[in-house]
Amino acid sequence: MKKIVCMLCTALFLNVSANCDSLSLNEAVEMLKSQNLEIKTATFEENAAKNKIKTASGAKWGKLEFIQDVAKSNDAGNVFGFKLTSREATFNDFGFAEFGNIPMDQPIDGLNYPDDRTFFQSKLKYELPVFTGFQITSYEKIMKKMAHLKGLEKQKVVNEKIYELKKSFYDMALLDDSEKNLKVILKNITTLENMTNEMIVEGYAKKTDLLEVQAKKANVQRLISQMENNKKLLYHYLSFLLNKKVVQINLPQTHVAMCLSTDEDILNSNVDIQRAKTGLDIRKNMVDVSKASFYPMVGAFAEIATADDTFLGDAGKHKAYTVGARLSWNIFNGGVDSAKVQEAKIERLKTATQVELAKKGIALKIAKIRTEIEGYDDDITSLKKELDLTNEIYKNYESRYKEKLASMSDVIIKQSQQIEKILKLQQVQNKRNERIFALEKLSNGENK
Repeated sequence: MKKIVCMLCTALFLNVSANCDSLSLNEAVEMLKSQNLEIKTATFEENAAKNKIKTASGAKWGKLEFIQDVAKSNDAGNVFGFKLTSREATFNDFGFAEFGNIPMDQPIDGLNYPDDRTFFQSKLKYELPVFTGFQITSYEKIMKKMAHLKGLEKQKVVNEKIYELKKSFYDMALLDDSEKNLKVILKNITTLENMTNEMIVEGYAKKTDLLEVQAKKANVQRLISQMENNKKLLYHYLSFLLNKKVVQINLPQTHVAMCLSTDEDILNSNVDIQRAKTGLDIRKNMVDVSKASFYPMVGAFAEIATADDTFLGDAGKHKAYTVGARLSWNIFNGGVDSAKVQEAKIERLKTATQVELAKKGIALKIAKIRTEIEGYDDDITSLKKELDLTNEIYKNYESRYKEKLASMSDVIIKQSQQIEKILKLQQVQNKRNERIFALEKLSNGENK
């Protein structure tokens, strides 16, 4: 019994220890790549596209198939054909046994009404495309590009999830920082509440002063409660992203370092631009596919077979082979092939324009994000100075209230300005972080 209790206590301790482990951002990113359900789905799609490459390349090796026919018939043509195929036809099958015994214009019963016959034919057939106007090669290239495209789409999903993960971590850090500031204010309000109670007893303050303090205290408590609830929601969202229960994380610094990638680096590595370029390559291969109609198609085949009225009966004696080749060339079809080639070329030009448009669009996004970050940096610098000023002003008005040189309403107003600056600073810091993560996402989600 002691051993069982000891084991249960050890398991409980390990479970608690595991739950208390804080998850770092780097650990979360690695976990995200392997556990996130959307990334897993994108991985399956990428693997499916890779398998299609084998389908396209396998066509150039031709097709080998085994065919087994089993039949039974008393049809004259079939019976005669069965015997001929199995190399067992005799003169009697032509009605020679009745020759000279019946008039020339009378039907031959032995030929027209044969006994039924069972037919087994085993055939091994190989077909090989010798030349297809480069069609198979072009399709193989297209499938490789499609697989690459699926890989880029997966990377885009990974980038998006990393962006959401990082934003959640830093949102949590900002909430925690703002909550700490609000708790300092709450502590000051509690001190002010106690001081007001003492001043009421001594006749230096009014009941309304206490009510104002308590109302402000309740407001700050409400804001703290909202931040706690927002933290819970972020933990739920992190658990969703990582497909695992997350109860505690290592909070990063509230300030995110600027993405060091240059505009050229981002444009060269951006997933959307790479996808557009891959689409252009596919369109070029589609032009080659459409041109295949102007080339002759050459194929070869070979087969070996054996037939008998029993399965594989006298297989060596009754075997037969056939080898051959076929050339087919579409000389004229009303200009349809030319129209298809022109259509493919137009689509290629359209895609080339879309590639340039993607580059211009991403460059515009980069310029816009960098400008926004610069603006937020200026706002943060200004708001921090304003917060320092409101903190000093509040302390000054709190001292003046003690000396009855300011009213409680004045103190509450200054405290409200404190809270306003804290929340405004958190909001701007959050927007700045989000913009930096957006810039990183354009650069494949890495802070380079």
